[in-house]
Amino acid sequence: MGAEVADRVFVPELRERLARSVRLAPVPLSGPLTAPESLAVLAGTEILVTGWECPPLTPEILAAAPRLRAVVHAAGSVKPMVTDAVWERGVVVSSAADANAAPVVAFTLAAVTFAAKGALSAAAGYADGWPAFAARAGADARVIGVIGASRIGRRVIAALRASDAGFRVLLTDPYVTPAEAAELGAELVPLPELCARSSIVTVHAPQLPETRGLVSAEMLRLIPDGGTLVNTARGSLVDTEALARECGSGRLDAFLDVTDPEPLPAGHALLRLPNVLVTPHVAGAQGSEVRRLGEFAVGEVERYVCGQPLRGRLLREDLPRLA
Repeated sequence: MGAEVADRVFVPELRERLARSVRLAPVPLSGPLTAPESLAVLAGTEILVTGWECPPLTPEILAAAPRLRAVVHAAGSVKPMVTDAVWERGVVVSSAADANAAPVVAFTLAAVTFAAKGALSAAAGYADGWPAFAARAGADARVIGVIGASRIGRRVIAALRASDAGFRVLLTDPYVTPAEAAELGAELVPLPELCARSSIVTVHAPQLPETRGLVSAEMLRLIPDGGTLVNTARGSLVDTEALARECGSGRLDAFLDVTDPEPLPAGHALLRLPNVLVTPHVAGAQGSEVRRLGEFAVGEVERYVCGQPLRGRLLREDLPRLA
């Protein structure tokens, strides 16, 4: 992982705890894994703890690590890093995605709360004088549409149902049955119906070829006037230019932690609109939260060396449905 990432995710006390279970390489690897100093370390590595900025584990890299048995990822998605060769070698893979999920859920709930209060419009109008009560009353945002019963999507549904705001939750997900949705506390509906009935739509589906542009111009047009789109998943799931048009007209608001492209070009309409809040992919673990990733990874290493089941273990067949 990047040197700065390693310093923040694995604070000294976590490194000391890790060193009680395994023999650590003297210096964390950063930069190209093909560098001579990296190859020398990989030659004897049995467990590779990775994080943001880790290069792909190609067949060439794996050939340089003949003793490698496990990869413990101190971050969320492993897709940019774990290649087919990793699975073919039988290497165990674990991810700290669960530890990264809680901050994303909290961010999403904050965005839903702001949307229900009409916070963006109220803030934009404040410069022109104290808004009338009607402008400060917020929207009648009782129906929330959740796209994707992912790890985060399920937690968002649970949190919405647990709130005292009286939210009704709609869900669309091709892998969920109506009975399973009911157990989660949501009503399973097709995507067009979800968009048409929801005052706030929040996106939690994985980035896959079939989900690109899932929230299309047509779907955006179905969201009622005054509605809000929240996206903390992946920018490619939403038609960026169509969303810019809907928000530019004032018909929709948006809270976007991810965009397509990412980052947006300087001067892009979504960066200038008062009814759109764009943040630079900060919904996941940031600040003091990144320590959670290190704690999860250290716990996984401890469980692995003791022969215990891993909490974050991933299987190859899981990947198509994961972020």
